[in-house]
Amino acid sequence: MLQHLLTVETALITHRTVVRRFRENDGQNYFKLFQENLDQLESRYPPIVDQIPNQDNIEFFVRQKLAAWLTQTEYCLGVWDKESAVPIGLVRIADIDWSCSKGELYLFLDKTRHQKGIMTEVLQKVIHFVFHQLQLNKLVVRTESDNFAAQRLARKVGFLREGDIRAEYRRPSGEWVDLMIFGLLK
Repeated sequence: MLQHLLTVETALITHRTVVRRFRENDGQNYFKLFQENLDQLESRYPPIVDQIPNQDNIEFFVRQKLAAWLTQTEYCLGVWDKESAVPIGLVRIADIDWSCSKGELYLFLDKTRHQKGIMTEVLQKVIHFVFHQLQLNKLVVRTESDNFAAQRLARKVGFLREGDIRAEYRRPSGEWVDLMIFGLLK
């Protein structure tokens, strides 16, 4: 365990959101969010659809993410609307390699909140958290080659395109998906 990580912030505040570590009993709120966005998740993130918890194990999912935070293996932050106090998204810093000081960023935002600048706001805070509190040196984001909004977002907050991965997985339709890799250095 890394000593300096024992005191990192567990909540980041933006103009419109509270981005925070999961807490016990957050499960049912997130189950509703996942269900309302299942079509988006199935079309854009098919590899993780099987990992989406059902109503019976959603609280276990939340506690696993909390345990991963405490063991410094992953940092999962829920994105909550500041006014309504409902969850609207998720940001994960995962696949962390402490020896290389890098991690991968995974993003999800409620489909009704797209194209409003919310994720830009969130990412600016998260990037600062990653580089200044977690003290990582590099962040990576993978986007589908046809997800132009995600590519614009990555570039907007400073990521540079580093390469492509062809035919990484299949959509439920059977179509192969190519990914673009973006990286950001501290």
